[in-house]
Amino acid sequence: MNSRKRMKTAQLFIVVAAAFWGMLGVVTRPLGEAGFSLIEIVTSRSLITSVCLFALIFITDREKARIKMIDVRIFIAMGGVGVVVFSMCYFKALELLPLSAAVALNYTAPYIVIVASVFVFREKITAYKVSALMTAFIGCALTVGILNSAGLSLGGISSVGVAAGVASACGYAFFTIMGKFALKKYHPFTINAYAFAVAFFLLAPFCDVRNMAALLSVGVNLRNMLVLGIFMTAVPFVCYSRGLRDIEPGMASIIAFVEPFAAAVVGFIIYDEMLTPLKILGMALIFLSLVILNLKRA
Repeated sequence: MNSRKRMKTAQLFIVVAAAFWGMLGVVTRPLGEAGFSLIEIVTSRSLITSVCLFALIFITDREKARIKMIDVRIFIAMGGVGVVVFSMCYFKALELLPLSAAVALNYTAPYIVIVASVFVFREKITAYKVSALMTAFIGCALTVGILNSAGLSLGGISSVGVAAGVASACGYAFFTIMGKFALKKYHPFTINAYAFAVAFFLLAPFCDVRNMAALLSVGVNLRNMLVLGIFMTAVPFVCYSRGLRDIEPGMASIIAFVEPFAAAVVGFIIYDEMLTPLKILGMALIFLSLVILNLKRA
């Protein structure tokens, strides 16, 4: 496969990952309403994701389960910061802030990735990348409604919520950057299996096991948790890691702006959330950012 085809394939993997992430609310909302705490949701999905990926590894190629002791620190960092910090802080921001503010804060991550990548990976900040980033962020702001009058109101905003939103962006950016390092040695299955295993072992001591077991004994809860762990977590994280193989971290983080696009579509279809002209314009701008990223290669 030539470099152009690898680039297109990598972008497709990132788009698929972002689309799945955009559908998270379909299962996290019912789980929260059923009585699961945020930490119990993150812990359960980490366990399911890890078990699923390790099962795939042992079925397909057991050699992928082998890691060097010196690299254990990479997986501890990815699981502890990239999974635990990102997930817990993002969910906390969603709890304390308006949805638009939480999403907008989380999507400052691409800026962090691009700046960090200049020093870590010697990436160049090109005009194409900057214009695509700005277009995508404006599109995100319009799609989640940050430019509505309610979104602009700062009265009574939670400082803890803002801190959580910024921390979630840092966790997301950290996972992207560390993932690029890990991909030099390991398969995406390996990276995510160990990262989520670390997340599970870090969070499990703080969970009410009896409450989790009781709730998971209910069929609909177990189904939603399996969908969350497999289709909304394992699949997109593997796709995202696979995409990072062939594109720069900065570009990957920009392409991931497809997530709010997907969330808006899901909200419209499932929750009857209105698609206003501004939201439609925002989604169009997110799509335009993907076009801009490929103009130089056309």
